[in-house]
Amino acid sequence: MDVKSLCVVGAGQMGAGIAQVAAQAGIPVVLIDQDQAFAQKGRAGIQAQLERAVGKGKIKPEEAAATMDRITIGTSPADAAHCDLAIEAVTENESVKRKVFEALGAALSPTAILASNTSSIPITRIAAWVKNPERVIGMHFMNPVPIMQLVELIRAIQTSDAVYATTRALAERMGKTCVLSKDMPGFIVNRILIPMINEACFALQEGLGSAADIDTAMKLGTNQPMGPLTLADFIGLDTCLYIAEVMHKGLGEDKYRPAPILRQHVEAGWLGKKTKRGFFVY
Repeated sequence: MDVKSLCVVGAGQMGAGIAQVAAQAGIPVVLIDQDQAFAQKGRAGIQAQLERAVGKGKIKPEEAAATMDRITIGTSPADAAHCDLAIEAVTENESVKRKVFEALGAALSPTAILASNTSSIPITRIAAWVKNPERVIGMHFMNPVPIMQLVELIRAIQTSDAVYATTRALAERMGKTCVLSKDMPGFIVNRILIPMINEACFALQEGLGSAADIDTAMKLGTNQPMGPLTLADFIGLDTCLYIAEVMHKGLGEDKYRPAPILRQHVEAGWLGKKTKRGFFVY
């Protein structure tokens, strides 16, 4: 099946990024957020990104204009009832995502594909929330979406071959490289990444080094573009904690237990770059 129109639920950084790359690939997009002002802000953010790209000579002004013409906004899945594929990109909270999927399942065609950008919640569980669960798949984009090339595809045990093929073709049309992950907590990227971040938290907690020294050591010693504690701040410490908790519960091994210092920062409201303070001050 060729995807002719796309719905993205959640107009935050991830959702707006997904909407942008889809629209740049020539796909009409309905960007949905329950807060209309937030949806408008998401669309305005895309326009600002495109204008910067025009200023740098990366795209032509007419390409930016055509991209924006493909993006409309809505406040309910009912505004995207005509779409044949939806990507959920709301906060990493299971109860919130469940409400979104139930609404999408009711509003869109029974054959519409429903994809989740979750970074940790089992896709098999999500698929059980809707009728025709064979149409549900995981489509995990990396942040920032317009720059990062990878998309993790995660098949639920219910996902059909046709849904997988269509979703992969869509991601590739959007210029992404796909990897296929088994439906296990954390999938591929976070299964490896979150324990590394969590271990850096334990190292900081134990006084192995300062936050700056831990990050410098990892950047220069392993050739990473940013250290694990800076990356955690960029992701959001609340998101890192949530994923760590999902992995600890889902895999049942103590090596995945969240570091107390990570939980402490979240309880203090020091969530990273988005609150101007995490392991570093911004």
